[in-house]
Amino acid sequence: MTDSKRVVVAAPRGYCAGVDRAVVTVERALDLYGPPVYVRKQIVHNRHVVEDLEARGAIFVEELDEVPEGSTVVFSAHGVSPAVHAEAAERSLKTIDATCPLVTKVHNEARRFANQGLQILLIGHAGHEEVEGTAGEAPEHITLVERPEDVAKVEVADPSKLAWLSQTTLSVDETWETVGKLREKFPQLIDPPSDDICYATQNRQSAVKQIAVDADLVIVVGSRNSSNSVRLVEVALEAGAKASYRVDNAGEIDESWLDGVESVAVTSGASVPDDLVQGVLAFLEERGYPAAVEERLTEENLVFALPPELRRDMRARA
Repeated sequence: MTDSKRVVVAAPRGYCAGVDRAVVTVERALDLYGPPVYVRKQIVHNRHVVEDLEARGAIFVEELDEVPEGSTVVFSAHGVSPAVHAEAAERSLKTIDATCPLVTKVHNEARRFANQGLQILLIGHAGHEEVEGTAGEAPEHITLVERPEDVAKVEVADPSKLAWLSQTTLSVDETWETVGKLREKFPQLIDPPSDDICYATQNRQSAVKQIAVDADLVIVVGSRNSSNSVRLVEVALEAGAKASYRVDNAGEIDESWLDGVESVAVTSGASVPDDLVQGVLAFLEERGYPAAVEERLTEENLVFALPPELRRDMRARA
């Protein structure tokens, strides 16, 4: 080991309040009702979390028609459209809604803007569960805008009746670039009451910028379908990292990435258990790197209460 080698790990990283609430919701539901408990889509976008919950008796399904009538089903942290709630009611399913409260806020904003007769430009990725859920709140009013270069193609009926919303897990910088271009094209564009990008997404992107500046290599722990994890790789490269890769766990690290690398920075997406990060740090130590130094950008103290329907049943059982 040379004295010049260095490993920095970002903080905050990993689980946010919404992910923690969603995962604990499934765990408590399994304890309370017993397996199987069905979950529509991945509860959070992390392969290891899903596999752990499957081992405890959770059954993940794509759509509700895979859930036997009368069963218990949990809606994922990414939220669902009103049509999904209606389908669950028709099939007599017991539902527990683990939608992140920050996503619920965006749903509420979509309904409010639609009730005001506004056309809504939703900044987000086509096919992402969160976007599908938000769009389902007011489908006739919503137009999807995926990236800054799409703004030129956006057409609206009345530029004076126009508002924007965004998926909560996007790149902060790219989202504001998109908003800036939209505002140039539509000067009367109405902002949501508060920034839709969630606090945890912003904090993790700011933290990775801080550690990426002097890094030869940034390793982001997170699954391929985790939007916020993928964004962290992009943000690290934009911030000055010489290289950045996303891995699900230490087993996916290519040792050739470490050739000639003195400075390594490590972080993780908002749906990643910290033991996976510790596994990456242990991998680096085994290859001659020193113990990691944590660089903390800010403290996160937010905690969300469990879904009310689950708390009610827990009280009744107690």
